[in-house]
Amino acid sequence: MEKSNTYNTAAILSYIYILGWVIAFFIYGKNKTEFAVYHLRQALGLHVTFHLLLLFGTVGRIMSLLIVIFIIIGLIYAIQGDKKPV
Repeated sequence: MEKSNTYNTAAILSYIYILGWVIAFFIYGKNKTEFAVYHLRQALGLHVTFHLLLLFGTVGRIMSLLIVIFIIIGLIYAIQGDKKPV
């Protein structure tokens, strides 16, 4: 599934910490495609979950490592141009 470079960039950028998500949202938010919106939503959910887990001390920090793995998997899917849930 080949996507244009612009939307690949938006999808990839959305996984690069929460600041990358904000940049991707504001830069590419006007030119929405199903692919970019999918990865923006998925990345936002992962980032919010990550930060909420950090509030729960040691157990939350250990569990947040799992979310980091999911973020990396989502980033790989975005680079490949795939729309797969993580």
